[in-house]
Amino acid sequence: MTAGWDDTERAALVALLRARPGGMSWQQIAGDSGARGSALELWHERHPADLFDAAGGASALDAAAADVAAWRAAGLTLLTFLDPAYPAQLREIHEVPPVLFASGTLASEEPAVSVVGSRVASARGLGIARALAAGLVQRGVAVVAGLAKGIDTAAHTATLEVGGRTVAVIGTGIRRYYPAENRGLQDRIARDGLVLSQFWPDAPPRRQQFPMRNAVMSGYGRATVVVEAGETSGARIQARQAVAHGRPVILTDLVVEANQWPRPLIGRPGVHVASSTREALALVDDLVASRGEADALLRRVLAARE
Repeated sequence: MTAGWDDTERAALVALLRARPGGMSWQQIAGDSGARGSALELWHERHPADLFDAAGGASALDAAAADVAAWRAAGLTLLTFLDPAYPAQLREIHEVPPVLFASGTLASEEPAVSVVGSRVASARGLGIARALAAGLVQRGVAVVAGLAKGIDTAAHTATLEVGGRTVAVIGTGIRRYYPAENRGLQDRIARDGLVLSQFWPDAPPRRQQFPMRNAVMSGYGRATVVVEAGETSGARIQARQAVAHGRPVILTDLVVEANQWPRPLIGRPGVHVASSTREALALVDDLVASRGEADALLRRVLAARE
């Protein structure tokens, strides 16, 4: 990506995201920094003078640089949207997180599918989630979920049990554990897979953060499978976000038959209803194959331009 994007630039981006000069949103800061190829340049243009304390102490930029160094010393991986290791597929969505904290092994543009659903899940829903996860692993597809109770936990656990790769996109800071009972699972995923957070490392759980997390899950995967989700479930938010992102959505008959919210989505381009786990996995096969063909075509076009 951008040449010279180093810890000085990362610190400038962190400082901008904290200060939000002129009320800029995170997306505006990312867009303006990306257009310049430099967060530091934007900082010097836009940071307000009152970010310096009255005694002339360390500036917000210095404080951000100290935090970046401390995070690195603590073993945290900080990725900005202009870093080469940043997941490329997330740059395709409107809600691109300007920063990500990662714990585990990053993989470049890996084939991945989100498996999401209710925290309070039925036995059938949990069984579907486990079977889907195992089937995805057999196909060499990473399983993405949000480390919540219920469907997410079942998908993560089943993936690990069969030796697959799972990615947990969490709604808290990466040094937090939520729910508390999934502490061991989160640590295992960090060791054997990947944990991602778009929030500051010690951020506690807040209601508004979980829909933001769902947008990242949608963007990271090639498709979203909604196993079981009630009328107020966060999974319904992800289904709508995935449609907006142009990502395919697979709804099980379990979720369609029990709720009103999926009905406006049925019939829209990229939205599929599966009556069985086998049918859901067959749809995944088609989606992964078509995406692979599209990626190969794009690579040939780019190579021809060089």
